[in-house]
Amino acid sequence: MEKQNILYILICFTLLFTSCKLSSGQEKKQTEENKKYSAFHPGEIWRDMEGAHINAHGGGIYYEDSTGTYYWYGEHKGKGSTAQVGINVYSSTDLYNWKKEGVALAVEKNHDSEITTGSVMERPKVIYNEKTEKYIMWFHLELKGQGYSAARTGLAVSDTPTSPFKYIRSYRPNAGEWPLNYKEEWKESLDGGDPEEWWTPKWHKALNEGMFVRRDFQEGQMARDMTVYVDKDGTAYHIHSSEENQTLHISELTDDYLNFTGKWKRVQVGGQNEAPAIFEKEGKYYMITSGLTGWDPNPARSFVADSIMGKWTALGNPAKGEDADKTFYSQSTFILPAQGKEDAFIFMADRWNPDNHIDGRYIWLPIEWENGKPVIRWKSEWDLSFFEDN
Repeated sequence: MEKQNILYILICFTLLFTSCKLSSGQEKKQTEENKKYSAFHPGEIWRDMEGAHINAHGGGIYYEDSTGTYYWYGEHKGKGSTAQVGINVYSSTDLYNWKKEGVALAVEKNHDSEITTGSVMERPKVIYNEKTEKYIMWFHLELKGQGYSAARTGLAVSDTPTSPFKYIRSYRPNAGEWPLNYKEEWKESLDGGDPEEWWTPKWHKALNEGMFVRRDFQEGQMARDMTVYVDKDGTAYHIHSSEENQTLHISELTDDYLNFTGKWKRVQVGGQNEAPAIFEKEGKYYMITSGLTGWDPNPARSFVADSIMGKWTALGNPAKGEDADKTFYSQSTFILPAQGKEDAFIFMADRWNPDNHIDGRYIWLPIEWENGKPVIRWKSEWDLSFFEDN
């Protein structure tokens, strides 16, 4: 009787093992069958492995070197622009085919939460901190019912790239801290006070001399469109549109990437730059931004510097060819280094649809180089072999 029981157990174990193996094989086969793409098709609907339109707008990419996996974080959009779901995450090993991993950071039902349903959660960027072994997400946050007046940056943390991130808090950066490129005499208001009428010569002069910095000194500086960049030495920087979207701020983060050190700089004062995206090539740092025209597309801008906190010099519109004056009807969100390829960078942008936000399309194009300047040209279809042929 005992031998029969052992035999029965062995048979059951064999059947279970065979079933799991077949199931695993079927899942692998289904996954392979779901890989539909072998090239990029900018502007077309881009579907995930389940056939749904990828919903990761204003996104950024984190690459996990140990597994060779790219993770794409982006805003889940419905018909409107406010957050109803949160921030999605997708994974890929080839950049063409993406699997939805779930909601990385979900809105909260608590009406008192800063990330409650109906808030604005935009442009998420995730970086990894080697010291704490944590995945850090920063994103632009606007509080529910306040339009874009809150101008905050939100922070969330996770132990893995895909497990739900835990929301920590939001910031107005650099409260009580003057920028590195500030002059002592600017700490006082102009004679007669700061001008209330915008766009006058007096207003422009006051802007250049820190009018909005003074205004927001105690509470902290405004932070709207943003990105995060980790330099080669491991120092992380938070780059954001500030001062009523008139000026970019570049702020150093603490070693754990969870706060601001108070070391920051004003960049392109009064230049009205949004949607910053930064990358490094051969020791120089490049930044691509957009102008300030709301949901409407405009000519992109590009800049170069010898260091993140250095002087940024304008290089002009990197887009070339037809519709370059509209950046091919898109707005920058991230510059993606293609792994395994030297100096290969992908310009990531969104083609917004304010009448139906979920229908926003993705514009991914290769960055070329002419006379030391980044150049972006339209391609209706292309693949990574472009970087091998150029």
